[in-house]
Amino acid sequence: MRETPLSNCERAFLLQAISERKRLDGRETYDYRNIKITFGTEYGCCIVELGKTRVLGQVSCELVAPKMNRPTEGLIFFNLELTAMASPSFEAGRSSELVVKLNRLLERCLRNSKCIDTESLCVQAGEKVWQIRVDLHLLNHEGNIIDATSIAAIAALCHFRRPDVSVQGEEVTVYSLEEREPVPLSIHHMPICVSFAFFQQGTYLLVDPSEREERVMDGLLVIAMNKHREICTIQSSGGIMLLKEQVLRCSKIAGVKVAEITELIQKALENDRKARKEGGKFGFAESLPDQKITALKFEKIPVDTSSVGGKAEEIIAKSEVPSDDLAEPVVWAAGTAQIGEGTGNAWGELEDSEDDEDCEEAASVPEDQTVAAGTTKKALKEDAIMVSDSEEEEVIVLHPETKSKPSVPEVSTKEKKFNKKSKSKKK
Repeated sequence: MRETPLSNCERAFLLQAISERKRLDGRETYDYRNIKITFGTEYGCCIVELGKTRVLGQVSCELVAPKMNRPTEGLIFFNLELTAMASPSFEAGRSSELVVKLNRLLERCLRNSKCIDTESLCVQAGEKVWQIRVDLHLLNHEGNIIDATSIAAIAALCHFRRPDVSVQGEEVTVYSLEEREPVPLSIHHMPICVSFAFFQQGTYLLVDPSEREERVMDGLLVIAMNKHREICTIQSSGGIMLLKEQVLRCSKIAGVKVAEITELIQKALENDRKARKEGGKFGFAESLPDQKITALKFEKIPVDTSSVGGKAEEIIAKSEVPSDDLAEPVVWAAGTAQIGEGTGNAWGELEDSEDDEDCEEAASVPEDQTVAAGTTKKALKEDAIMVSDSEEEEVIVLHPETKSKPSVPEVSTKEKKFNKKSKSKKK
């Protein structure tokens, strides 16, 4: 177990708050955190929440051979697991000193106190008995593990039902839950652990210490008691010396707390029994709070509509009256439209205009300009140098001078068409 040590400032702050009888979560000295007990769909499964400390308890059973010295008594086995999911300080797959200490304390609290009638677990003397296994998993560690695990263990045992059996000679028949109603365990009393943390050599006392309070405490006293005020076990750790008056005072406080927790467990068991009998909803999923997360949130905001008419008249009066002559949009082709005045669509005339532009370029060449024989119109364009700053300015075409003798240029087919058109226009 590797814990991150507290800083000196944080440790001094916690001790000063405790000396002023103040706690970080706002509780009083003898107050417990909120306890919530939830049962699963299967018998013997429950989750106990002590503040933010959460423990899952699961009870199972199987038929085994009894011990040789006690042939008519069943077996009870406890197993507590502290995984890294509960706290980064716990190491998975390794049994630390804390795990061994907590397991021994649970065994003394629940098994050695004879809270469960082990003789009722016998099926055949010396042959077969029921072995009850209680598995406890710490889901989240926020302090006071022993109290939360003891509540989860006794609540799961009270909720558990074992299969019914029948014995005919040497043949043992185990019935399923559908064939026969399961049988609950015989529990005489319900021992529950109550933890007390001492600070400054026993000067200050706190009930149900949190995880940070456990780091700065000097000693811990655990008292296991039932509602009849019978002490089942008591254990002190930390090497602190306690007076007789302090132990008696803690035992009186534990008697009050155990009675309240026992009543809470019985009430939770009764609610689960009623839900199963009436066919209602039960289990972990039904115990979750009904909180829906939505992307949109609509809120009803009161709107004053008394002066809507007056405001509308003011807006109309300030607005300008539109003119009657409005240019209607002209649709020239399917899928096209015109906004504003504009001009007609001239896309279809582009092909004809290209031929005319070529003819005009050919006509723009002066007569005295000499063109080499065999030179095409593309070569003429490449020889020309275009000087232009913008589209709106004049375009000056500079043609390179040649010293060759004038020759008759070849006339292309487009130029012939142009000559015919020009002659027809002159006539």
